[in-house]
Amino acid sequence: MAFKINDQCVNCGTCEPDCPVGAISEQNNVRVIDAEKCISCGTCAAECPAEAIVEE
Repeated sequence: MAFKINDQCVNCGTCEPDCPVGAISEQNNVRVIDAEKCISCGTCAAECPAEAIVEE
């Protein structure tokens, strides 16, 4: 089960460098998670200060 970033994202970028597989990138001023790369480790969700990352 992959994670996704919801509308609460403030585009701070905290999650991106912590992703061990590089599944997070910026698109149109928000962060997005590539579901095919995501290994569902939850590291990004734990680091998100806006609690914008949830299991899909």
